[in-house]
Amino acid sequence: MATEKKTPPPSAVGIVQSQDFHFGDSPEDVLQLDCGRTLRSVTIRYETYGKLNAEKTNAILVEHALTGDAHLAGYHTENDRKPGWWDAVVGPGRPFDTDKYFIICSNILGGCSGSTGPSSIDPDTGEPYRMNFPVITIADMVRAQKRLIDHLGIKKLMAVVGGSMGGMLANQWPILYPETVGSVISIATAIQITAQSIAFNWVGREAIMADPGWKNGNYTEQPQKGLAIARMLAHITYLSDESMSNKFGRALQSSTDYSFNFNSDFRVESYLNYQGNSFVERFDANSYLYITRAIDYFDVSLDHDGDYKKAFQHVKCPYLIVSFSSDWLFPEYHSRGLAKMLVENGNDVTFCNIQSGYGHDAFLLEYETLGKLMTGFLSNISQEVIG
Repeated sequence: MATEKKTPPPSAVGIVQSQDFHFGDSPEDVLQLDCGRTLRSVTIRYETYGKLNAEKTNAILVEHALTGDAHLAGYHTENDRKPGWWDAVVGPGRPFDTDKYFIICSNILGGCSGSTGPSSIDPDTGEPYRMNFPVITIADMVRAQKRLIDHLGIKKLMAVVGGSMGGMLANQWPILYPETVGSVISIATAIQITAQSIAFNWVGREAIMADPGWKNGNYTEQPQKGLAIARMLAHITYLSDESMSNKFGRALQSSTDYSFNFNSDFRVESYLNYQGNSFVERFDANSYLYITRAIDYFDVSLDHDGDYKKAFQHVKCPYLIVSFSSDWLFPEYHSRGLAKMLVENGNDVTFCNIQSGYGHDAFLLEYETLGKLMTGFLSNISQEVIG
């Protein structure tokens, strides 16, 4: 297994611009939510790459993970230090080939990177929603995205692609809209999360809400300590024992001996502090609460009498399903079970468990191996759809 850090290729996309789609200003256009409430005046932030063909048949929707955003690839300005979060697979000749496909990525409902979420202004009060924002589900996020796809005039997506929470969205799409999805690429994900994952999310939320700076969600400055701890806890689940051992071992941060106090002696401790503190600068604490709760509630069988086969009975599109050998957050059995069920459902399914030491983060880091799988799969799909 290779765990050495890989250097991604240079960005092939260049400068990109975010766009906003707005809906829900009239009573008949509001977004109905699973919790029974509605949302009006909804904004979805999105980015696109490549060109939509005349028939509008070459569109691929890419879903981001929990703390991601619409900035999939390229740079917003020439001064940006880093490109979008999956830049290595977007561009001419890459898996998401912008010479062939029209790539769409949107910030999810409930997010904090341009789409309507807890930090947005409630049109009924003129103040931020904060904890008055309704509790949302993965299905609600998909319904909001469907409005965007309709706005773009796309009747059928060539593919919906996602890893981690993005894979949950990808799996939810054809269940809600079977006629709108041509294929699915489901990566390092599940169709319901386990008690262990729910437990990690619970502890993370408790850390945020126990921070005095949270103020029942009415903060003006981020509850820094609580949000940083939540991020540190989650980040541990994204790595593997092998990757952490190879990267840090028991190496000390700045000396050859223990400090005999409770500051960060070990490199791994300093690394987690950095991850937590940098996260506070870019993500909203209340959004973290709402999104992790949506992940907890995710179970595609809920509206189908607890029957997973029934949930997929109308889903007939091809699937590429990928897991990673060292991913203990979403182990192989999740993906293998989904593949088996879809085969029994009559779907054309390709399943691969990639050998990797990166843990859950492999879905972002194994871009070469994963990219080859996606390139071949999308090529076959495009030949059927586009010709």
